[in-house]
Amino acid sequence: MAILIGERPAQGLWRDYLELTKPKVVVLMLITSLVGMFLATRAGVPWTVLVFGNLGIALCAGGAAAVNHVVDRRIDAVMARTHKRPLAEGRVSPTGALTFALVLALLGQALLLTFTNPLTAWLTLASLLGYAVIYTGFLKRATPQNIVIGGLAGAAPPLLGWTAATGHVSAEPLLLVLIIFAWTPPHFWALAIHRKEEYAKADIPMLPVTHGEHYTKVHILLYTFALLAVSLLPYVIHMSGLLYLICALGLGARFLQWAVVLYRGTRPHAAINTFKYSIWYLFLLFIALLVDHYLLLNL
Repeated sequence: MAILIGERPAQGLWRDYLELTKPKVVVLMLITSLVGMFLATRAGVPWTVLVFGNLGIALCAGGAAAVNHVVDRRIDAVMARTHKRPLAEGRVSPTGALTFALVLALLGQALLLTFTNPLTAWLTLASLLGYAVIYTGFLKRATPQNIVIGGLAGAAPPLLGWTAATGHVSAEPLLLVLIIFAWTPPHFWALAIHRKEEYAKADIPMLPVTHGEHYTKVHILLYTFALLAVSLLPYVIHMSGLLYLICALGLGARFLQWAVVLYRGTRPHAAINTFKYSIWYLFLLFIALLVDHYLLLNL
């Protein structure tokens, strides 16, 4: 029999709090963090760093996501994609969500300070504050360039993984950050086109709302070209080999094809399909980096 907390079953409440952490987003972040760790060293990543470093990053990311739910709860309530979120429906209180976010962030920081190094802890804290405070609290409502400016916080995980394994910053992880930074606008603006009416209803100045769909599609196309160019830089600087180059060209060409389809408006649901492909693109690109890295080590 379920134990009741007020009128909410404990099992349901647990799922509500898990939803606050945006687990699917956190999983994608952890994949890029893991790749950053494994690319950073030839000697292997200590298991304590591998387990507790990624757990610390995940907890901090989950805390930032919970703050996002609190700040956006009124917006979420009027959007079809988000109206069933725990705070939008009142299943979790803002105070409860903020307390949960604080606990996650403190636990995450404690793990990073104990099992990695202060640099990783400080960079993770900066990323948390960048997403939860600067982007969610200010930029999202202030400018149609919110995704571009705020994208840096979401691009940090491979850098965090690298510093967790090495204790220092170098050019290679910054290049990985640049890839995600260039990926973020076409990824999110495709979704924004698909949800344009909802963002307009919520009075959020997303680019399709403020400048129109055609303007947004042009910028998606331009950023996709930039992303393709940036994604080739690991090969240019000899960070990766031929396998990665082939994968980056193939994945990038497919992303570019979707951007062109979206620009031309020749297929229904092109915006949401572009958005979905962009998720697979980032996942497969970073997996290609990792596989290529270990192939090079074994040559």
